[in-house]
Amino acid sequence: MKIAIHGLGRMGSQIAQKLSENGQMNVIAHNRSKEPIDEAVRHGAIAAYTKEDVIREFEGQRIVLWLMLPSDIVDEQLSEWTQILPKGSLIIDGGNSDFRKTQQRNQTLKDQGQNFIDIGVSGGVWGYKNGFSMMCGTDNREDYELLKNVLVTLASPDGDFELYGPSGSGHFVKMVHNAIEYGMMESLAEGYRLIKEGPIKDIDLVKVSRVWQHRSVITSWLNELTGKALSENPNLDGINGDVAQSGEALWSLEVAKELGIPMPAINEALNVRIESQKGNINFATKLLSAMRNKFGGHKLNNES
Repeated sequence: MKIAIHGLGRMGSQIAQKLSENGQMNVIAHNRSKEPIDEAVRHGAIAAYTKEDVIREFEGQRIVLWLMLPSDIVDEQLSEWTQILPKGSLIIDGGNSDFRKTQQRNQTLKDQGQNFIDIGVSGGVWGYKNGFSMMCGTDNREDYELLKNVLVTLASPDGDFELYGPSGSGHFVKMVHNAIEYGMMESLAEGYRLIKEGPIKDIDLVKVSRVWQHRSVITSWLNELTGKALSENPNLDGINGDVAQSGEALWSLEVAKELGIPMPAINEALNVRIESQKGNINFATKLLSAMRNKFGGHKLNNES
C-alpha cells in the first residue's frame, strides 16, 4: 500500500516515520518546506517536494492522502489538491478540524467524486513511542477498512482507534476530547498553584506529583507530565504563562450552547486561557504552558 502524508510537523513527521519503519507500506512525504521531507526520507519515506510529485509516485494506483495540517489552511489545501487528484482518491484529515466544517468538506468532496475520512489524532509528541489514539468518521466504511493496517501500525504499542459513525464523527469525538483536556489541565494547574501559594509553605510539588501518581484517584498522564515539568523547572522560570487555545474547547461550547448543555468547567478553563493572552498570568497558567510543552511539544511562550 502507498500513502502520502502532507504536513510533517510535530505529529505528522512521527506518523510518517512510524509508517515508514513498519516496512509494509510506501510512505510519500510532502511538506511546504524541504527540511522535514529530507528528514522523513532518512526514516525510509519517499520524497515529494511538490503536489505533482505525490501524484506521480502513486503510478496510477488509487491515491491515499493523509493531511496533518492546521485547521485554518485545510480548505485552501483541499482546493489545491482537488484540482489535480484523480476522482476516487481517498483524503484523510488527521488534524484538529471543526466537525461542522468537516461535514461540509465531505459533501463538497463527495460531489467532486472524492472519498473523505476524518481522523482525530491524540498522543502528541509521544505517539511515535506509545502509539496514537485515533477517532474516525466516514460515510464509507470500506475506506476505513482499507486503512486498518495503517491504523494498527500507528496505534502500536498502546494506542487504539475506532470508527464512530458518519463523516464528522471522528472530529466531533476529538473536539470533545480536547475540551475535556482543557478542563483537566486547568484543574491540575489550579491545585498545584494552591499548594504552592497556600498557607503551608515550601511543600515540594514534585513529591506531591509523585505520590498522586501512585494509585491516587487523580493518577493520570497529565499529572505525570506535570511532575516532570516541575522537576525540571520548579518555579517555572522563563515561562510567561500566555496559554494558547486552538479552537476545540470553543467549538465544543458552541455546540453545547445550541443543545442547552451547561459546561461550566470547560467554559472557565477556556476563559483562563483567553485571559492569559491579555496578560492575566500566574503560576497556574505557567504550569498549563509547561504541560502543553510536555505532551505536545508546544513552545513555552506564545504558542498558537
